[in-house]
Amino acid sequence: MQPAYRADPRHQALGEDFMDVVEAARFPERVLRYRNQRWARRVGLDALDAEGWLDHFGSFEPLPDNLESPLALRYHGHQFQSYNPDLGDGRGFLFAQLRDVEDDRLLDLGTKGSGQTPWSRGGDGRLTLKGGVREVLATELLEALGVYTSRTFSLIETGEQLVRGDEPSPTRSSVMVRLSHSHIRFGSFQRQAFLKRPENVRKLLDFSVAHYYPELLGLEGEARCEAFLQQVVEVSARLAASWMVAGFVHGVLNTDNMNITGESFDYGPYRFLPVLDPRFTAAYFDSTGLYAYGRQPEVMGWNLARLAETLLPLCDRERLVAVLEGYGPLYTRSLCARTLERLGIRPKVEAAEPGGEAEVRAVEIFYRYLEKSRVGFERFFFDWYGGLESESRALGSPDAAKYRAPEFAEVREQLAGYRAAHPERLESAYFAGEGPCTLLIEEIESLWEGIAERDDWSDFEAKLEAIARMREALEPSAPR
Repeated sequence: MQPAYRADPRHQALGEDFMDVVEAARFPERVLRYRNQRWARRVGLDALDAEGWLDHFGSFEPLPDNLESPLALRYHGHQFQSYNPDLGDGRGFLFAQLRDVEDDRLLDLGTKGSGQTPWSRGGDGRLTLKGGVREVLATELLEALGVYTSRTFSLIETGEQLVRGDEPSPTRSSVMVRLSHSHIRFGSFQRQAFLKRPENVRKLLDFSVAHYYPELLGLEGEARCEAFLQQVVEVSARLAASWMVAGFVHGVLNTDNMNITGESFDYGPYRFLPVLDPRFTAAYFDSTGLYAYGRQPEVMGWNLARLAETLLPLCDRERLVAVLEGYGPLYTRSLCARTLERLGIRPKVEAAEPGGEAEVRAVEIFYRYLEKSRVGFERFFFDWYGGLESESRALGSPDAAKYRAPEFAEVREQLAGYRAAHPERLESAYFAGEGPCTLLIEEIESLWEGIAERDDWSDFEAKLEAIARMREALEPSAPR
């Protein structure tokens, strides 16, 4: 039996201080370019026919029993660590809320490129087709790599010609729908604190607990506030670690791009590492390297401190500071756990939690070697998935000479202490292939060239198929 779609609109209960009712733009064309049938099935929307899909996700006709009108959410944020009170959903909105059939979570369907709102700040409210294609690729690969990410649900080409200063113009346009666990951002709290509305900070906190952390409902007052921050710190530490282990550089880690459920989202000038370089940046406009790969964990800690500041009217400073001080150790444990998962190896001591002294030393050795050797980031994790049980595969790779060099001896010594966590995966078609699935900037530009010049989507589709093979080989290790 197919799972049934379950509408559950909740956000409007927060009231007009948190959102604006808006209308979607009307587009001259609606050409479906991507449909996430796997996640449509999980939320009970897979039975929509082609026209129904276009009506709901291209023209934004309301889903049954859901939000009657889209909602542009209000928030502030630190952008490159400078406070900006003029933010909000400027080219997107919350379109619908529904339940995850498997986990019974509240999920949001939000848009990008759906038209102007009161927060557009003079922009056209549109999304380039290239931007939509890039986000599809990012979310698919990040999900395959086990990063807790929003899912691109739909991408529809809209037939408008857009002018942009940072890419050849005019360029093709699109509207995208993403499926997310939450649209409540750190900046949502910042806006209410900036406007000196502690009652709304409390209202947002209670709403967040009720719908995203219901296990905290038995707590009251400062205890609830402290526990809420603790939850956000924990999921954020896991997210930062998962970015690092995926070799992913988000590019724009502003507080309005952080949400309370620890879910990665909103992919603009992202990059994946070719080789490990702590200074590698994704955004051409990040001239100081503030959001460079190696600084992402530090930035996440800084952003969490900004969230904690908004809670000061509700909780004693010392209690909040104590929670923030736990971020570093949580991040280290998460980094160790995620690294072992990426390498497909078990902790040295089965009953021990990754993050002990032995694991920390091993992980430091792995990443130090990656930085010095310049072995391809994805290549290393592909070659050594399963530890030394995959040595024959690794010694047949293009980097075999580096693995035979003396500099690799320390890494090999560490790998010798581990066993494969999933030996059955080593025989999968993915690991039997020629090499890792990558998404470097050159690959994105190449497949976009085919789309832009010849309307040839074959390379894009082939990349999605390659990512799917990777995901299938690594499941069920990926988080929800």
